[in-house]
Amino acid sequence: MNIVVSNVKGGVGKTTTAVYLAAAAAARGHDPVWLIDADRQASSAEWLEERPVEGVELVEAPSERTVARSMERHGGVGVVDTPPGDERIVRAAIERADAVVIPTRAGGVEFTRVVATIAMIPRATPHGVVVCAARLGTKDLDETIAWWTGQDVPVWGIVPERVGIASGPDARLHPEGLDIYRSVFKKATRKRS
Repeated sequence: MNIVVSNVKGGVGKTTTAVYLAAAAAARGHDPVWLIDADRQASSAEWLEERPVEGVELVEAPSERTVARSMERHGGVGVVDTPPGDERIVRAAIERADAVVIPTRAGGVEFTRVVATIAMIPRATPHGVVVCAARLGTKDLDETIAWWTGQDVPVWGIVPERVGIASGPDARLHPEGLDIYRSVFKKATRKRS
């Protein structure tokens, strides 16, 4: 099972989402769990080196070839952290995905970037958005949820701003963040007929 975390826009929570999804998979008892860092910036790799997550192994795969090979041979659950703006690597990962999780923010220019990401996903591949750093009870969040619902794109999760999961490797994984991403993981891996 390969879950690809992707959005053509940077700074939307891809690395945080990938790390938390891998941690959620390990917490659910999956073994092995691989966090495949396909971004040349190596943010996931740095995170796990700074603060390892029990049950999660790291694979650095910052090229089209290495991400494809990593996804095809690892076994278990692979969570792929894709780079922004590198369409070849993103396409190589998405083509091999069993599900795609698309982190985004509420409002702004986010809609067009997510639509561009969705356009790369094969029709039969399950995908959903996760609204990261959401300000609960705001008009932007309500409009974002309504937009995706109207576009028949499921919202697999809403991560409140207060959860503080954007702090990266300097902080421990937040329990509420883990609960939210366990739910996202469950939706991404749900059997589809």
